Amino acid sequence: MFTPFQNEPYVDFSEPGPRQKMREALELVESQLGREYPLIIGGERIWTDKRDTSHNPANPAQIVGTVCRATPELADRAVRAAYAAFPAWSRVPPEVRARCLAKAAAILRRRIYEFSAWMVYEVSKSWIEAYADTAEAIDFLEFYAREMVKLSGGHPTTPYAGEENEVRYMPMGVGAIISPWNFPLAIMAGMTCSGIVTGNTVVTKPAEQSPILAAKFFEVLEEASIPPGVANLLTGYGEEVGEVLTGHPLVRFVSFTGSREVGLHINERVASHHGEKWIKRAILEMGGKDCIVVDEDADLEAAAEGIVAAAFGFQGQKCSACSRVVAHRAIYDSLLDRVVSRAKPLSMGDPTRENVAMGAVIDDVAEKKIRDYIEIGRSEGRVVLGGGPRSGEGWFVEPTIVADVDANARIAQEEIFGPVLSVIRADSFDHALEIANGTQYGLTGALYSRDRMKLERARHEFQVGNLYLNRKCTGAFVDVQPFGGFNMSGTDSKAGGRDYLHHFLLAKSISERL
Repeated sequence: MFTPFQNEPYVDFSEPGPRQKMREALELVESQLGREYPLIIGGERIWTDKRDTSHNPANPAQIVGTVCRATPELADRAVRAAYAAFPAWSRVPPEVRARCLAKAAAILRRRIYEFSAWMVYEVSKSWIEAYADTAEAIDFLEFYAREMVKLSGGHPTTPYAGEENEVRYMPMGVGAIISPWNFPLAIMAGMTCSGIVTGNTVVTKPAEQSPILAAKFFEVLEEASIPPGVANLLTGYGEEVGEVLTGHPLVRFVSFTGSREVGLHINERVASHHGEKWIKRAILEMGGKDCIVVDEDADLEAAAEGIVAAAFGFQGQKCSACSRVVAHRAIYDSLLDRVVSRAKPLSMGDPTRENVAMGAVIDDVAEKKIRDYIEIGRSEGRVVLGGGPRSGEGWFVEPTIVADVDANARIAQEEIFGPVLSVIRADSFDHALEIANGTQYGLTGALYSRDRMKLERARHEFQVGNLYLNRKCTGAFVDVQPFGGFNMSGTDSKAGGRDYLHHFLLAKSISERL
């Protein structure tokens, strides 16, 4: 039914064609700013009295859009609408559900510049970062569609005389999808559609900072013929509606991407019994304190290029972002000079303009937190780049590098989620691995080295869910580098991988005596 999966290609914005299409998309989106968007429950558009406003982080006076705020009562209503829709949707053949996702992917592909432009406005992504986010959303839809078709036949069993035996996969029920703002399309779409392609029904609660992208994506799902009640949209505050979703007795699983603190709270909520006759599942993607190790024999130019891209891409607001560099003492100073010289010319400003490398951080709360950490860094190391006051109206933080940081310093242990990089000196390769593994997280990491034995040791000893050798620690592609970490980074779910859909399915073994 489907051609083999292929990742959506990127474009080069230095070429006139893509550049012009992005300009046109930005103009189109600008003409639609300030509109209001309802909740979607059981296919019905619900308008509430209380509203929340999404602002452009690079220009906070500019309103991207306004959404209705859900109440706990509406959260309960959404779960019950999903529960009511589940029996019919669960019986829709997997290949039909897959075609719905393929249709949604085709719609996104036709509107790829438009959705990328929405991200530029709502979360201050640069053009290429926004385009990559939309391309990843397309990849998730296309890949999960194909994987569901593969799983529809169950899996083979060993023949046994006199019996017919099979294992088939069944959907679970209602899922709560709680998605983040930093990949407001790709992760939200991937989490939502992995739930529905497996035959479940879902209630999606996007992050408060990026509700408009979720509202626009739900328009795509409707166009792709997803039936009413299969996917429900709740915009609002996690403290209000999120608590209802995670504790609701009709919810079978909770899929979450976000901070360690919220993830642990959700894990506790899911583990508690609320009258269900099942054990809820929690699929959690949480934070990171990701590290790039640079060995004494590494290609320092390649390492510096990878470090800067991983540390400061999208203002360091990725759970996979490089926030620590551990450099062998023999090359420490030389590498530091290269990293600083590469980071210094990064352009910062309103990303609606061309050739802007770094936009604003997501909001004033994030800016304050990041600046507080920079001040902590002044007492824990040597600020060799950045750290200055904000310039402009938006929530801008320039790329900041703190050298000579102790491995146990706060800025080397706590997730900052901003453009702040700690550089740590290691006495040996063993010492570097000890430092790299010396946090409570285990998401991404990278090693730059020419030594085959050290690269092989890293495969076994570098304790992260996604390890990269001689390349940066960000930029996982669907079905190329399945993504997810362990320890306090989550349940190692491996989004975009061939095991991922199993999180949303029940396996049933059936045996008939002939």
